[in-house]
Amino acid sequence: MSNNLRIIYMGTPDFSVPALQTLIDSSHEVVAVYTQPPRPKGRGQKIQKSPVHFLADTHGIEVFSPISFKKDLDAVEIFKNHKADIAIVAAYGLILPQSVLDAPTHGCLNIHASLLPRWRGAAPIQYSIWKGDTESGVTIMQMEAGLDTGPMISKQVCAITPSTTAQELHDEISNIGGDMLLPLLEQLQKGAALSAEVQDDTLSNYASMLKKENGKIDWTDIAQDLNCQVRALNPWPGTYCTHNDKSLKIKNVSASGQTSDAPAGTVLDKLGHVSCGEDSVIQLTHVQPQNKKAMDFYSALNGGYIHVGDILQ
Repeated sequence: MSNNLRIIYMGTPDFSVPALQTLIDSSHEVVAVYTQPPRPKGRGQKIQKSPVHFLADTHGIEVFSPISFKKDLDAVEIFKNHKADIAIVAAYGLILPQSVLDAPTHGCLNIHASLLPRWRGAAPIQYSIWKGDTESGVTIMQMEAGLDTGPMISKQVCAITPSTTAQELHDEISNIGGDMLLPLLEQLQKGAALSAEVQDDTLSNYASMLKKENGKIDWTDIAQDLNCQVRALNPWPGTYCTHNDKSLKIKNVSASGQTSDAPAGTVLDKLGHVSCGEDSVIQLTHVQPQNKKAMDFYSALNGGYIHVGDILQ
């Protein structure tokens, strides 16, 4: 009798693709993939399948896209009928009721993009940078009804440097989850139980879903906090301020050891230094004037989009 596991994979965005590929390449059988339905995307608003859906199609794996398990009892029955040994969930985007969580023999494991219990919720990668953490990582957890509250089975740490952006951390973390799964699946193959550690709820914070307005720069914040904000919200939703009644996107910044008692938001010199809260200073390296392409600060200066002495709002 083969003891290779029957796996259901549940995920949607680019983040979820590497782990699915790892499972496809393993000896286990991915019997079904669950993902969000095709939706309009991009400037043309063409209906597009999710990245996970594309990968599943490439390998001939049956794909399911229920709108809701809670309202669609037939979807729950179909899920149960896969007779899976385990379900792996990574940024799926749908709440799983207890009937789904209990259906696979070994329940559902979640690949969570932070070191639990530090950041629960929709945007743990961004918040870990935004709030100045020096490390993040991946937690494999046993799923339960609460939001990211289940017992922790495995963790792996990633460093957050003073220059790490959300995109860079996303890419590093997404490539870790699949590799972390394989030893756990091997344990289950051998009939061994997975040891788990209960989360300390008092240490948790909620990383709420990001909105466009999260990117508004407040120049009275200290430079270090603004640096974190710009890196955390790169590439989405991005950071911006107002200049001459037009939007100015702040694409990239650099730390500065300078100080200035000029009003917050003042462009101090041709190098892009801008005064911030508590006399701190940040350096703008790349900006994007409204309806223009992104450019380095010197090009923005030469193009007349910004002048030394201007006060950014």
